[in-house]
Amino acid sequence: QILIGVNSMRPERQVFSWLVGLVLLLPISASAENSKDFGDFVIHYNAMATDMVPPEVARKYRITRSQNRGMINITVLKKVLSSPGQPVHARVEVNALNLAGQGRTISMREIREGNAIYYIGEFGVANEETLNFNVRARPQGTQETVEVRFSQDFYTN
Repeated sequence: QILIGVNSMRPERQVFSWLVGLVLLLPISASAENSKDFGDFVIHYNAMATDMVPPEVARKYRITRSQNRGMINITVLKKVLSSPGQPVHARVEVNALNLAGQGRTISMREIREGNAIYYIGEFGVANEETLNFNVRARPQGTQETVEVRFSQDFYTN
């Protein structure tokens, strides 16, 4: 859990800090790896129930808060020496498949916050549902498509 209760922080900075935490700092489970290195680029990814999103962030980014809704968050960073990386635009496509073989295509939308660029998508989830995600991203200015696969369990009760 990330606490951003610093009174001197402006609300926009709180939202930005929360989103950075969501992508880079909030592990889904103790053993989850939520980034993958592709040479010049690193993809950060995360999936969670939307009821974990703070209400002010949900309002700002039109995210439906519910324990029966999931959200995936993707960031593509170009490696830059002596920095955490430069966010880049990318074409991001996400598909998910549950253990019963039911698939879904997740519509992604771009969010910009200062210099940060995020791609988020929402989807319905059932209690104790495991989704296997397939993320394909093509960073702007490249012909290479990179792919990340990961699983996430969702609990709605």
